[in-house]
Amino acid sequence: MPWLQLRINTKRKQAPSIESALIKAGAASVTLEDNADQPILEPELGTTPIWDATRITGLFEADIDTNAVGERAASFLGSPLPEHRWEQLEDKDWEREWMKNYHPIHCGNDLWICPSWLEPPEPQAVNLLLDPGLAFGTGTHPTTFQCLQWLSEQTLDGQTAVDYGCGSGILGIAALLLGASSVIGVDIDPQALLASRDNALRNQLDPARFPVFLPKDAPTEPRDLMLANILAGPLAELSQSLAEQTKLGGKLCLSGILNTQAEAVMSAYRRWFDFDPIRQKDEWVCLTAVKKRA
Repeated sequence: MPWLQLRINTKRKQAPSIESALIKAGAASVTLEDNADQPILEPELGTTPIWDATRITGLFEADIDTNAVGERAASFLGSPLPEHRWEQLEDKDWEREWMKNYHPIHCGNDLWICPSWLEPPEPQAVNLLLDPGLAFGTGTHPTTFQCLQWLSEQTLDGQTAVDYGCGSGILGIAALLLGASSVIGVDIDPQALLASRDNALRNQLDPARFPVFLPKDAPTEPRDLMLANILAGPLAELSQSLAEQTKLGGKLCLSGILNTQAEAVMSAYRRWFDFDPIRQKDEWVCLTAVKKRA
């Protein structure tokens, strides 16, 4: 289906009013983007931050009268629209368009992450076939990549693990393909649990080796390896719970953490763990540790 998009450059103060005006004027969707390279990497809980310079895009069906829509939006806004332009949006299968730019990723040693629709570049390697769907985790982000790189360096034969915040299932499945006996996947998003199940089957893994749960339903007995690639705030809040689910002498791998947040996260876990040197890629870090023996 063809679409038109109305793109408006504005400031933080006006953004909510313009968003509301476009929705009232009939926009099928409205998107807000950073318009001045001002990333917001981890907002405070309960907040919806907006950039100082914001680009707002309203999506409309292609047969609308653009002048009428513009006038209607301005009337809802109560003033003329700021700097703006109409653009045609190419008719594509946008849900799968990203697939063209997703290529196999070598994570270290023999571990590769391969899009499920492409042939693995090294068929004899450990190839994790992935279609993330709507869940987080493709291996392209520095947080996921560093966890995978660390996993590729471990001896996991017969180990048990937890993939907390499993998303697409990428870390848990990697652990299984590298020799772990079983992994429990945990996520707050039912879509993530579905994606993890699908990707486990895609890699010909027995579902019994990778059961997935919402947090309230997840088993809590200690395991050999705890993987958690979420965000710094939740990681700090979950420190005691994740520590209790890790065996003495077991290993911990945490990511989703900015370099400026590393010390705060480590402080939350030092009661139970001895940390390795910090791994860093761009502004993101991966923290690994061993649980102290009594």
